[in-house]
Amino acid sequence: MQTDIRILEVNTYSQDIHMRTALLFGRKMGAGARALPVTLLTARILAQNRAGKRAEGWGSMLLSPNWAFPSDVVAQEVRDQAMREVARRYARALSGWKEFAHPLIIGLDTKAGLLRLAGEVSAEMGLPEPMPALAALNAASPMDCALHDAFGLAAGIDSYAGYGPDHCSFDLSRWLGPGHRGRHISDYLLPEFAPTVPVFHLVGGGDKLTRGELDDSDPKDGLPVSLDQWIEREGVYCFKVKLKGTDLAWDVNRVVAVSRVVEGEVAKRGRQEYYMSVDSNEMCPDPEYVVDTLEQIRTKAPQAYRALLYVEQPTERDLTRHRFNVAEVARRKPVLADEGIASFEDIDVARQLGWSGIALKTCKGLSSALLTMAKAHQERLLYSVQDLTNPGLALLQSAGFAARIQPLKGVEANARQYIPGASAREAAVHPRMFQVTDGEVSTESLRGAGLGFRVEEMTPFKID
Repeated sequence: MQTDIRILEVNTYSQDIHMRTALLFGRKMGAGARALPVTLLTARILAQNRAGKRAEGWGSMLLSPNWAFPSDVVAQEVRDQAMREVARRYARALSGWKEFAHPLIIGLDTKAGLLRLAGEVSAEMGLPEPMPALAALNAASPMDCALHDAFGLAAGIDSYAGYGPDHCSFDLSRWLGPGHRGRHISDYLLPEFAPTVPVFHLVGGGDKLTRGELDDSDPKDGLPVSLDQWIEREGVYCFKVKLKGTDLAWDVNRVVAVSRVVEGEVAKRGRQEYYMSVDSNEMCPDPEYVVDTLEQIRTKAPQAYRALLYVEQPTERDLTRHRFNVAEVARRKPVLADEGIASFEDIDVARQLGWSGIALKTCKGLSSALLTMAKAHQERLLYSVQDLTNPGLALLQSAGFAARIQPLKGVEANARQYIPGASAREAAVHPRMFQVTDGEVSTESLRGAGLGFRVEEMTPFKID
């Protein structure tokens, strides 16, 4: 295809980001409220298509070792260093890709090499635990996004318009098997961005719910801190609640307490309905624990139970370890796999074990997210679009992706809560993507070729 690209240059930039408040989840729920620095990785790719048109594509993503590479024996700083090194090596490997190809082919067909790099880095650093595939995907995701952006910019088209037969010399069977022969990602996309997208507000494990809980340790920067303040300021009506998964009473009481605050605050704005999801980040010991949690919520907070859209990854991420069947959970509420999905084969395992669908995350790569969405659609699985505390370009990418598909309700967007200063450059060009109004963000500024970032209008990025 004339719109196929070859890579001319790949550059990256790593930036330390300090969190405004601690985001407690999963293994860190009992570790104390420590807000450690995190890495924001930005990538620039210069590409040229067969027609001779050149363009710079951009991508960015927060690296999250606590989510992608959890460990009790490797320090967070070491895991972060390993992920940065994998990102650097993957960028160098991409620089050697000189053939013309569609960004989906480049992004997906280099995955095997990416996983080999993760193994090499783990061995060279002497890590007692090898880097998981999820961490490698997270590290490579800024470059994958930049490929898709460069592809659209070079062709002078919206990148999402480039996933059909007019721009793809292949179909989905290349990766998903003969059942997807003749199908393309374009078959499952909206023709343009939905004008607005509801935002899921995150209620972290240590987050305060009311003004009465605030003290001198809280930020004094003019932004909300407690849940009631956020609802008052932004009108949010969708909420993702982090649970421990190891303390049934705490989990149930947390949902009850959150629902009481939410119901009171949204009612002040004339809204009766609200929506929730719960996420224990794979800490629940078994599906029976999840069933007990849901049944107690149903009894103690029936309105919260009705508002509950889905349960996210309640049990261990290795779906094959115990092969937990979650059918009893799914009979009550949809249950979506997140950390458990690092390959298309994992989706097949999840289906066999009764999972209702998938939590899509662009931090696993936009290429993978697009293919996973198509597979879910074709196989009648539910899907949501989740966050990895996405600031700046990462939020534009994730929310834009959500606006072109049909997820459960909206998109998680918690960088505005925990690292709001990391989005200033992008907010100057896309103010209504970073300012939540009546619980939603507007996509009106996502326009033009590529992924609609309009980087040329922003303060220049520093690139290594």
